[in-house]
Amino acid sequence: MTVVDAPWSRCTGGSTMSKQNYLFTSESVSEGHPDKVCDRISDAIVDTFLEADPNARVAVETLCTTNRIVLAGEVRGPAAITANTLEDVARAAVRNIGYQQEGFHWKKAAIDVYVHSQSADIAQGVDAAGNKDEGAGDQGIMFGYACDETAVFMPAPIFYAHAILQSLAEARHSGAEPLLGPDAKSQITLQYEAGRPVRATSVVVSTQHDAKLDQDAVREIVRPHVLKILPEGWMCEEPAFYVNPTGRFVIGGPDGDSGLTGRKIIVDTYGGAAPHGGGAFSGKDPTKVDRSAAYAARYLAKNVVGAGLASKCVIQLSYAIGVSKPLSVYVDTFGTAQVDEDRLSEVLQQLVDLSPRGIRTHLGLNRPIYERTAAYGHFGRAPEADGGFSWEKLDLVASLKGAFG
Repeated sequence: MTVVDAPWSRCTGGSTMSKQNYLFTSESVSEGHPDKVCDRISDAIVDTFLEADPNARVAVETLCTTNRIVLAGEVRGPAAITANTLEDVARAAVRNIGYQQEGFHWKKAAIDVYVHSQSADIAQGVDAAGNKDEGAGDQGIMFGYACDETAVFMPAPIFYAHAILQSLAEARHSGAEPLLGPDAKSQITLQYEAGRPVRATSVVVSTQHDAKLDQDAVREIVRPHVLKILPEGWMCEEPAFYVNPTGRFVIGGPDGDSGLTGRKIIVDTYGGAAPHGGGAFSGKDPTKVDRSAAYAARYLAKNVVGAGLASKCVIQLSYAIGVSKPLSVYVDTFGTAQVDEDRLSEVLQQLVDLSPRGIRTHLGLNRPIYERTAAYGHFGRAPEADGGFSWEKLDLVASLKGAFG
């Protein structure tokens, strides 16, 4: 197997030639993973504020451990949303995930709320006033990526890792697999030949389960879900199919390990196949460019690949707190572009206003659409009728094709 450079090497200053034959691995975690429990609670709080006031400001973090949940952060929104409201929101999120265990129960967990008003200094720099447009909620860099490895323009390893856990979660929620627990992880290693994924060389799935099941029983519950998700002929050899490698996974979720908001950012994006910006998404309203600009960058990159202008594309946006326009818009197609990249950057900026207000308006982000993003990735999902996953639309394809003849 010839080794040249990592798939993203050109984007980070490496060789203009990327590796063609290699193994690449991505992981996913389920909605019941401790960190994902925290992401969901934080995003449910964002939705609660945006439903009451589309212009609310929210930055709320969550910590979970054995039968305890701690909420902390800054908000600006309706006074009717109290600490008791936030406690109810947190309990509902945990209940919907499915935690009714002795060590972590939606009804019995103690909840501490340390949420206060947004800093006046931050508000002054971010809010629109007079001739000043609304500025970015913070400085930072954000990346978006798309490639033609899958029908949803996502890297194949993270796409299949998510899909396996989604299939298991659906079976658990439906009652088809009542002996599975909410906490689970997956990891897939794919073989790439000539730059394209062709098979899995290993599959790892760890899933929480009832004490009455042994490792072999769990393995046979998991197997059909993996076979259903992977393309025909892609399944790894049997010795490389690892299910609950420790042998037992009964104690899970926040009772087994503490969780924090924003600790699974590579799971949230591209599984390591592309760069990630400096911030997490969950718990932040869309004025925070950590979230909204990352969505915009994905939207632009996906439309570039969807229009056939490149087979892969990464876009970086950068912002300064209180400044509305991005400081830079960088486009890299890893040598796959059918058009000039500098011209492509210009056209993208003409098609979409990349100020915080422009992004939110274009993608309709001031809506309660975020709790659903907290597990199984923010990207590669289907756009929804109420505006959920609007950044996955391909509505720029015609304009991009027209701009380049």
